[in-house]
Amino acid sequence: DNIFRLIIWSYLVATLRISLAQINTSVGDISGNVDKIQFYLQEARKLESDIVAFPELAITGYPPEDLLHRSQFLKSNIVAMQQIVKESKDIIVIFGFADSDGSNLYNSAALAFNSKIIGVHRKHLLPNYGVFDEQRYFSSGNTCDVFKIDDTKIAINICEDIWSDNGPLNTQSNNGASLIININASPFHIDKRITREKTIINQAVKNNVQIAYVNQVGGQDELVFDGSSMIVDNNGKIKSRASQFSEDLITHDVNIKNPKSITTDIDNHKNTFYIPKYISEKSTNITTTLTTPIAPIEEIYQALVIGTQDYVHKSGFKKVIIALSGGIDSSLVAAIAVESFGKDNVTGISMPSEFSSEGSKTDAYKLSENLGINIKTIPINDIFNLMQKSLQPMFNNLPWDVAEENIQSRIRGNIIMALSNKFNSMVLTTGNKSEMAVGYATIYGDMAGGFSVIKDVPKLKVYELCNHINNKEGKEIIPSSIIDKPPSAELRHNQQDTDSLPPYEILDAILEEYIENDSSYEDIINSGFDSNVVSKIINLVDKTEYKRRQSAPGVKITNKNFGRDRRIPITNKYSPFESKDTY
Repeated sequence: DNIFRLIIWSYLVATLRISLAQINTSVGDISGNVDKIQFYLQEARKLESDIVAFPELAITGYPPEDLLHRSQFLKSNIVAMQQIVKESKDIIVIFGFADSDGSNLYNSAALAFNSKIIGVHRKHLLPNYGVFDEQRYFSSGNTCDVFKIDDTKIAINICEDIWSDNGPLNTQSNNGASLIININASPFHIDKRITREKTIINQAVKNNVQIAYVNQVGGQDELVFDGSSMIVDNNGKIKSRASQFSEDLITHDVNIKNPKSITTDIDNHKNTFYIPKYISEKSTNITTTLTTPIAPIEEIYQALVIGTQDYVHKSGFKKVIIALSGGIDSSLVAAIAVESFGKDNVTGISMPSEFSSEGSKTDAYKLSENLGINIKTIPINDIFNLMQKSLQPMFNNLPWDVAEENIQSRIRGNIIMALSNKFNSMVLTTGNKSEMAVGYATIYGDMAGGFSVIKDVPKLKVYELCNHINNKEGKEIIPSSIIDKPPSAELRHNQQDTDSLPPYEILDAILEEYIENDSSYEDIINSGFDSNVVSKIINLVDKTEYKRRQSAPGVKITNKNFGRDRRIPITNKYSPFESKDTY
């Protein structure tokens, strides 16, 4: 009877129920990651899924970086892998782990069924650009196995493998695979989801395959993974899409109407295996999830929230402290913190000086009231006066300048770090990308803290986010008086940011060209910017690299953040103003 049913089945539409487990792993928390994998595996089993897939390096968390140099870490990863394999009774489980052949290390995906490893795909294409350093750790795989489930041929590959037109996907498709399962750790930046979906759709159509794409979610140091897992049919239609910035399990019945003929002989391939339950009807029906993507500005906001939340919690903290100046940057950070941790776990500290306007002091309190957070005031005048008196013999009546301004900022840095130590709360710093780019921040002052939430957010985007928060809530969370007033560090009387910098509309545009696009000095001025302004900004960016290297990490949202993406030598003699005719 079973033989007859197998014969009949070969002429019918092949239907595979696939679950994609979009999980938030923690680097190094191997036991915790295993627990999470086992939980979602059981959830997929309850849904009678034939296949459940987990993200890239789900066992170790991504990116594990130099933990991969530790032999015990790798051994623990293998033990965990074997534990997951044992859980694969009556369900195909696909998941990422670090694999070794004794000489080389591989970024690998295991395919397990009935408590056995059916096969392993070792990642071919190892990204080594931007935030990625995979060639530092891994060797490239060189096999493109196709696995047969009855007469349905599937293949697995990993992240970058699917982006190349001449990569494993092409070979696997030519070898008869009708379904590709691609496991990922693809980090977020602005417009990344759109680019990713276009790529997957194009590859599905070009190779006439269906693609199940599972991505991880959550924050890991500066990186945020947005999820957005999906299943795309061979016509390029997205059949199922997971949520963004939250864990999710999506399940979809993939119908493979015409299993592809093969161009190479794999009928006797060792990776042929049969699952009898495919032949029978499912006892449960499922509802396919097709989540609508959120707006771009909300994507940025959610990335900042989950990135901040995960960094603080995964670092072992539950509470945060923020220096509230009454300015727009600290207001945005406070709003993100409340969304991340709840109002009871956020404390604002107001540290006014003689240069703090009355409006800034009242704005800080109004913001705290709107957010429902506790705020404390610690004036710094007495400390500042004592510092000036102590330094006077050394300063020897030299005129007031940036030294006195920065003393105030460093006093505030000392105070807020003391409170951090005393109350075991992480300090969230409040500098934006525009300020960090040109060094408009005080090292060991307002740069002091554990996490720099908006470090990769340009100033104009700060305004956009604040307005977005108010619009989303349907009321003023961030007071309009904060949004509307001219930005100022308030370290001297009547100070405004425009005393030192061009208007942010101009500054952000120049910074985007120089930092994001790597445009030359000549290209920037040729696009219409004043040469004196451009040269000033470029000089500021280049000479303050030493400051940025000592700043706290922050959420990456742009194509090129400081640190992981943009790696400029701190000391270097290259001049962007030198003409090529000089040589």
